[in-house]
Amino acid sequence: MKNIKAVLLVTMIAGILSGCQNLNGDKLASATMSAYNAATLSDADVKAVANGACKEMDSESQIAGKSSKYTKRVNKIAKALGKEINGTPVSYKVYLTSDVNAWAMANGCVRVYSGLMDMMTDNEVEGVLGHEMGHVALGHTREKMQTAYATVAARDAISATSGVASQLSQSQLGDLAEGVINATFSRSEESEADDFSYDYLKKRGINTQGLASSFDKLATLSGSAKSMFDSHPPSTERAQHIRERIAADKK
Repeated sequence: MKNIKAVLLVTMIAGILSGCQNLNGDKLASATMSAYNAATLSDADVKAVANGACKEMDSESQIAGKSSKYTKRVNKIAKALGKEINGTPVSYKVYLTSDVNAWAMANGCVRVYSGLMDMMTDNEVEGVLGHEMGHVALGHTREKMQTAYATVAARDAISATSGVASQLSQSQLGDLAEGVINATFSRSEESEADDFSYDYLKKRGINTQGLASSFDKLATLSGSAKSMFDSHPPSTERAQHIRERIAADKK
């Protein structure tokens, strides 16, 4: 299945590149092979690339300091959520920005924006981050990183050999990070991440009501502000699904 997905991905990228007037046959063939190799990156390589992409994002962002109220809150939240995702250590940080967003990468890099924290309670932030951790645990972010890397590899003819992360420039790492952060997950992937968050919160003894109410608040942002869920399934539907699960658990 992975190879089939890789072939489909590379075929799509090759089609896009073939429209570039300055790309001859040899360069196209080389780019296509680079894209295929990138689309089949190992877990270790994906995490290595994610390390570089996350580091680049951190360097471009204003991170809340140790004494910040945001850092104190996220440390409390991190204690509740735990220090790893499927055995991968988690690093939590807050970006100081009015944007409403949160994301996670396959290397355990979890970032939440102060704009989101300003509008949500700690329990609601726990629900949102549980959702983002779900994308990691379920392999969704791994696939998005492979897709982003394949696109950059095809464009810049990067070979996917051992030490792939060391071949990337800061600009390329930035492009990779943006590709992963702005990636659109399928409806089924979003639903799976929602259910993962619910189950994970429940397992950790965390109130699951915050997951539902976080969707309520995100629903109010639709069309009026930049939100992490602008391209996601309707937040009202997702809130209702979580409340149905809560009700079912009480029976």
